[in-house]
Amino acid sequence: MTQTLSVGCVGAGYFSRFHYDAWGRIEGAQPVASVNRDIAKAQATGLAAFDDLGVMLAEAKPDIVDIITPPVTHLDYIRKALDAEPKAIICQKPFCLDLDEAREAVRLSEAAGIPVVVHENFRFQPWYRAIKAEIDQGAIGDTLQLTFRLRPGDGQGSRAYLDRQPYFREMPRFLVHETAVHWVDTFRFLMGEPQAVFADLRRLNPVIAGEDAGYILFSYAGGLRAMFDGNRLLDHAAENTRCTMGEALIEGSAGTIDLRGDGSVRLRRFGDQASREVLPPSTHEGFGGDCVYHLQNHVVQAVLESAELENVARDYLPVIEAENAIYASAEAGAWVTL
Repeated sequence: MTQTLSVGCVGAGYFSRFHYDAWGRIEGAQPVASVNRDIAKAQATGLAAFDDLGVMLAEAKPDIVDIITPPVTHLDYIRKALDAEPKAIICQKPFCLDLDEAREAVRLSEAAGIPVVVHENFRFQPWYRAIKAEIDQGAIGDTLQLTFRLRPGDGQGSRAYLDRQPYFREMPRFLVHETAVHWVDTFRFLMGEPQAVFADLRRLNPVIAGEDAGYILFSYAGGLRAMFDGNRLLDHAAENTRCTMGEALIEGSAGTIDLRGDGSVRLRRFGDQASREVLPPSTHEGFGGDCVYHLQNHVVQAVLESAELENVARDYLPVIEAENAIYASAEAGAWVTL
């Protein structure tokens, strides 16, 4: 008989709906409880509702704790969840308030022998899994450079972000801390660990507090480069600009991989005029090619099969270190070594 893991969710805000939806579709998992300061929001999930994490942990005794709350809560909630001895904890990004807190979360997790997985889901988007497979198979030869152009088109005007995520407007660090960090991790997934970064960041919409556009250049061993070109005011050719949030080009000695705004991936061999489809356009109506489901399912299957987990807290520390280096580079106008 296949084991089923019970799941307790912490948080019931805007993005949590994707978590709850995914938990309801994962074989081997059963969501059993929701906790939120506003208990009415927890009740709206249809699960056993709580307004106190300690009480939820004691009564529901979940095998997996899914923390879907802001960074200010992460370390305290991780500490409390570890005391309840679940099989695994998942925690949303941005992970903890700062690098020191993240390192403390790693220490606590490893001391308890309970994995904490950072919910960094973009690497689980089907197009990046397909691109990674083509790179690993040598389809484009030696990968030489990668470019991603972020173009969600949601940052213009006096009402920017108010309809979906109004807290974006108050974040003193926005484009990198909230958004580009996804590609810091995705670039690591595709290209390996960068050696240095150079950043030019700017704020274009005066109604927000943080930066909303910029270029980030990543340097790798052997002279390889990756470029994140982000501008939240501009869009790209896609019916749903939030599907991929932009377009990517991965270029190698033997060919080029092209990610388009509909989630499709195409491969063109070096010297050819035509390209072939590697992945068709996405048909999933939810967030990012159902990447929330794919990440959570990965955790469930890894726990059930005692397999290796991606993005455990220690592995995620380089992402936070790179984020800090990006802001330091933008301030200094110089390369920063990692």
